[in-house]
Amino acid sequence: MDVLRIGCGSGFSGDRLDAPLPVVEALIAAGGHAALMLEVLGERTLALAQRERLHKPDAGFEPALVQLLRPILARCVAHRIPIVTNGGAANPRGAARAVLALARELGLPALRVGVVEGDDIRGTPALSGLAPWEGDAGAVLRPEAVIAANVYLGAAPIAEALRQGADIVITGRCSDPALALGPMLARFGWAEDDWDRLAAGTMAGHLLECGAQVTGGYFADPGVKDVPGMADLGFPIAEIGADGSVLITKPAGTGGVVDRRTVTEQLLYELHDPAGYLTPDVVLDITGVTITEEGPDRVRLSGARGRPRPPTLKATVSLPGGWLGEGEISYAGPNARARAELAGRTLTQRLEKLGLAARARLDLIGVVSVFGGDAGVPAGLEDATPPDLRLRLAVATETREAAEQAVREVLSLYCCGPAGGGGVRSRVTDRIRTLSFLVPRERLSPTVSLLTLEDA
Repeated sequence: MDVLRIGCGSGFSGDRLDAPLPVVEALIAAGGHAALMLEVLGERTLALAQRERLHKPDAGFEPALVQLLRPILARCVAHRIPIVTNGGAANPRGAARAVLALARELGLPALRVGVVEGDDIRGTPALSGLAPWEGDAGAVLRPEAVIAANVYLGAAPIAEALRQGADIVITGRCSDPALALGPMLARFGWAEDDWDRLAAGTMAGHLLECGAQVTGGYFADPGVKDVPGMADLGFPIAEIGADGSVLITKPAGTGGVVDRRTVTEQLLYELHDPAGYLTPDVVLDITGVTITEEGPDRVRLSGARGRPRPPTLKATVSLPGGWLGEGEISYAGPNARARAELAGRTLTQRLEKLGLAARARLDLIGVVSVFGGDAGVPAGLEDATPPDLRLRLAVATETREAAEQAVREVLSLYCCGPAGGGGVRSRVTDRIRTLSFLVPRERLSPTVSLLTLEDA
């Protein structure tokens, strides 16, 4: 049976830079048809990329893209392993230019870079009259305030770029599973309404998209779910058959584990509805999926079902979100918690005098922060007394000046007390607020361009 192996060398922006090479070497050793996906884009990172491009028009793509590609690009080209990445973020064409510069440096003059565009709908009629996504019900979109607006595209443009001969395909916003489904469409020629095969391919892409999560990384919990070799986790490889069969594995000799448990956790990860997971390419139903361990680090899945793709696509719209002021100070030793709480009360009173208390929160990191809220300390933690802790103030403001004024109050605790405070750090950042809207599919016209060194 015709098999395509797709490896994942990155699960998010900030992932391990040395992760792709063992995956590439495993794909080469296995032989046959293969592809590599590098998933580096989230809604948060896309918003950051859009903000960066406001200040640097040539920037706005994944900052580590060249670092990720440098050790593997020549190897992939030599062994005809195409690379697909959403590292274009807010500037796919700028990312392509950076990759072509790397190709020149590496002596790869014939490198062909496919650029997928059309997800960016700023300033276009596609923005008008959009319905909010269910999680943002009631939101009103004012086009004049939009910083960025990006639609989740599907796999078809990626497949088209690969059919045109791209060695690497760079997209902006697309669905994460599309990075894997695109190579499948290009290889197997599945019909656009072959819903069950599209569902199986989307399921495989979903399992790959977060990198080492499916090979034991995010799964690990010492004494409960032990995972060997955490410092050398192998990233996942999916073996896809032309019939839509799916097997998940990882490079031999690497750390981590692929078993029924890791695959089940990742399969359920971020699925709002297991019977109706909406993607641009298909509505995926995993309720009938069976998961079988075929051997060490080899897990097969079957039974995915698909329904026609939705008529609308999700768009992430970025809007100005004001400013965030953050300040931290540490307290340690005898009576540390009481001193930290006094510092917190002092900050609250100071912010009230400044008119900034309404949108502020305090956390005692070391006692309660993740499980705490603006209402105070949950029951049962009143007597927790660690040997040291850190008090954090966060304030949301409309202006930079107000945020700076708020965090200055943390700095003032050095001499204004209480006793023993130290290690103050503060930061003021402009914020981007993101909302989700639904865009009718027919409003979009994705494009595919093939660039070479002559275009750089």
